[in-house]
Amino acid sequence: MAASKRCNVSSENLTVNDVKTPKIDINGKVDLIIQSKKHANDVFDVLEYLQSEKEKNVVCAIDGCTKLFSTLLERGELYVGKLPKEELLIGGDRSADEKYCMFMRHRYNGCLELLLEHISHESYQIKESALCALMQFASMEGKFPLQDLDWSEHYSFPRELIQAVVERLLSQNEDMALLISRFQEYLDMEDVRYYVMSSVRDNVGRVMDKTKGAVMPIYQNNVFTLLSNINMPSQESELTNYLVKQEGQPAEHKRTFERLWLGFLKYKLPSNMYKKVLVILHDSILPHISNPTLMIDFLTAAYDVGGAISLLALNGLFVLIHQHNLDYPDFYKKLYSLLEPSVFHVKYRARFFHLANLFLSSTHLPVYLVAAFAKRLSRLALTAPPAVLLMVLPFICNLIRRHPACRVLIHRPSAADEACDDPYLMEEEDPSQCHALESSLWEIQTLQKHYHPDVATAAMAINKPLSQQEDAISELLELSTYELMERDLKHKQSKTVPLEFDPATQLLQGSGGVGVLGLNFSLE
Repeated sequence: MAASKRCNVSSENLTVNDVKTPKIDINGKVDLIIQSKKHANDVFDVLEYLQSEKEKNVVCAIDGCTKLFSTLLERGELYVGKLPKEELLIGGDRSADEKYCMFMRHRYNGCLELLLEHISHESYQIKESALCALMQFASMEGKFPLQDLDWSEHYSFPRELIQAVVERLLSQNEDMALLISRFQEYLDMEDVRYYVMSSVRDNVGRVMDKTKGAVMPIYQNNVFTLLSNINMPSQESELTNYLVKQEGQPAEHKRTFERLWLGFLKYKLPSNMYKKVLVILHDSILPHISNPTLMIDFLTAAYDVGGAISLLALNGLFVLIHQHNLDYPDFYKKLYSLLEPSVFHVKYRARFFHLANLFLSSTHLPVYLVAAFAKRLSRLALTAPPAVLLMVLPFICNLIRRHPACRVLIHRPSAADEACDDPYLMEEEDPSQCHALESSLWEIQTLQKHYHPDVATAAMAINKPLSQQEDAISELLELSTYELMERDLKHKQSKTVPLEFDPATQLLQGSGGVGVLGLNFSLE
């Protein structure tokens, strides 16, 4: 787009009535321009309002410009092709109509630049109005192209305009989440989505390479917000909604989507963004990637962040292992290393044990591996709060049910009859080297004397033969200490508590003493 020309009407020239009634004045000028070419210079007044300091004036001017230039586009009164510089319009042998079209095309380009600037305006209403106006112009340019079509092109799409809008939305200094959510309705259109994805990919590569891959929280959050609003249809037949009517290219859409996400995730992200990506990974990203195993580098980097992010990264790896035949031998070793005392006290505890239960559900896991998890959980249980123990103890019992060979951890004779050193190595990070199968679950026997009766009862389960049916732990995953106390307080005794009573003798049964509170004391 050519550079905008400074409007030749200053704010000092606006009358009092113009300021008080901008809507009437702008609409009147727009109607005059549309009706007659002799009022062409009034377009400067309309553009002047577009630069007003008053929000209402700007919004009215945006509406006026949308009406004006949409009409001119439809009429074909904007110059088509490579636009000459405005200084060349004075001379030459061009016709009056051609000069008018060039003049209005320059004004149109100037309007677009002002609208693009308003995407970063402090007023959200102006931001939104500018965005909607730009997308309206994109639609009109698709129907009435301003560029000469190449013979190889089957249709024209305003790529440069969409690219300029995307560049403004991906601000490096301002959070654009609210405006991007408004932009989502346009992303439901197949051609807009395709060119937005292409523009974002180019923008990310250019910006991140320029900063040498340094973390840019505001910019990367804007990119992620925009990407997470892109919903790819699951079936090619669903590609029917277009801003500019044309034949769809589903395969190209899917390939562009894949390159876009892989290009974005190859750079280091802000710590809080890893979790956001991992949450939507399975449903919104992996199904549309032809080779999901390409995500392994991102998932490995996410695991190294630690905490809940490590767990979510393992969940992603688990999906790749089971659904896409990924060979990742360190998976269970990494899961084992996440079993630390802190896992019982963090807000993602329920999700951790839900996923851990899923990961350890296979009956084909090696016995030493299951024994290592059961033993480590038992050791950690010694210092765990009661609410957690009511979930961990059934969890351990379920592991033993799935793998009967682990019953040796419960029924090791030497462990119960005599004191001995525990061969289990708590500090060993490799579950195959921790000697869990040589140990026993003496920790659970210790918990049978826990101060909380429910915990002691749960620990007693190993004294009896374990049933084949697993204990349901889903309701126990999010049990809190407060809920546990509330449950105990509301618990009603089924029977009257028996009390020991000895009849009073001698001192309290004398007949000749002094009465105190209805009791006679013998003085003998």
